[in-house]
Amino acid sequence: MKESTTFGELKKSGYAHKTISKEIQQNLIAKIRAKEPVFEGLWGYEDTVIPQLKKALLAGHHINLLGLRGQAKTRIARSMVSLLDEYMPIVQGSEINDSPFQPISKVARDLVDELGDETPVSWVHRSDRFFEKLATPDVNVADLIGDIDPIKAATLKLPYSDERVLHYGMIPRANRCIFVLNELPDLQARIQVSLFNILQEGDIQIRGFQLRMPLDIQFVFTANPEDYTNRGSIVTPLKDRIGSQIFTHYPQNIALARQITEQEARISAEDSAVIEVPDYAKNLLEEIAFAARNSEFVDTKSGVSARLTISAMENLMAAAKLRLIESDLDRTAVRLLDILSVIPSITGKIELVYEGEQEGADHVARILIDQAVMNQFENIFPKIGKLEKEGVKTPYTDIVRWFDENQLHLNYLDKDLDYRNKLNSIKPLVSLVDENTGDLGDGDRYFCMELVLWALTVSRKLDKSENESSFTYDSPGIGKYYSR
Repeated sequence: MKESTTFGELKKSGYAHKTISKEIQQNLIAKIRAKEPVFEGLWGYEDTVIPQLKKALLAGHHINLLGLRGQAKTRIARSMVSLLDEYMPIVQGSEINDSPFQPISKVARDLVDELGDETPVSWVHRSDRFFEKLATPDVNVADLIGDIDPIKAATLKLPYSDERVLHYGMIPRANRCIFVLNELPDLQARIQVSLFNILQEGDIQIRGFQLRMPLDIQFVFTANPEDYTNRGSIVTPLKDRIGSQIFTHYPQNIALARQITEQEARISAEDSAVIEVPDYAKNLLEEIAFAARNSEFVDTKSGVSARLTISAMENLMAAAKLRLIESDLDRTAVRLLDILSVIPSITGKIELVYEGEQEGADHVARILIDQAVMNQFENIFPKIGKLEKEGVKTPYTDIVRWFDENQLHLNYLDKDLDYRNKLNSIKPLVSLVDENTGDLGDGDRYFCMELVLWALTVSRKLDKSENESSFTYDSPGIGKYYSR
């Protein structure tokens, strides 16, 4: 923490007052010239969103981030704190971060006029210069702008006409800071109107007070485009006062999506040390999200948040951890069998259209998993033909024939050696995986074996019965195949 000083000492140090816009611009330029990352942790935005953000900030614009849920809009806004100076001087005791060079509240102006260079100055760290408010229908002008405080008036024995009886709302208190207003369309139109002059002229009006307060704020708004029709809209004059509107998007490929999930998932170092997560398992989780964003059962306009795969990864690790605990193992690897544990992460993260509601959330989740399995399977192995001529051998003929005489029962409590021995007993399966995958680690190799069997059940070449803890694979017609 930086020690307090006086206004005179501040001036002698060479400190020069600057607006927050200028402050952000100077620090942004310094980072760019030093080849330092400006917005860290925003995977997939390097060539799309980030260049637009840099230009908007260099232009000194307020920003509206427009995108579906789970597209890192709030993360973008919070990352802008790194573009602020580490410390900012204020008139000590100021409620609205008055600069000693240009105080705007009556209390601060009077103090500087009275004490001059002896005015006490304190410092605010950049971590305290970020204000965030979720726009909800119950937000009112008093919350954002302020109101008359009758207790102040009585205590100070001042009339209501005196500026000192005002209680400042969140926006004046965010003077010389970053202020983020999330889900802007949810804010009532009459409340949005109260922002007009703040954005353009710096005037605020409270209960008849017409105050000239040139607030110095970097505004960042966020909105979901679907909200424009579902719950409300951004009134046109307010949109006109926001300098730049920037569209966000979901990751465009599996590799980027994986980086986001690995960055955000809460996985302890202790769990990572004893639980192996095969690359194919990580890819499969992302495939589920991609399948959901293209599903006829899911309301794609509402979006499928990146939080789906983050939560799914945490559930997948929890399933493997439970096996460690219940089977008294030292180590294990995530298996395809564990994928059922991610269903609660899917059902809680997707909005269904009418057809999806008819199917049911749990069933839609299973459909998405099947689609993801097939997408990943077809990236590795030859496609499974729907119709096959009698007597013509396919890459999967020997595997299917093996099940004419055998069953495979996989339990999530199986020790790793037992689990692998069961899969290795299917010699045609071992040969197929070795031929198509090359040199893989054990975790990925056995995950691929399960992937083949699952794909064969989706293609109706095998049957699969299941319960909460196990799968049983059979020849078609022998086992109980859950309906799709």
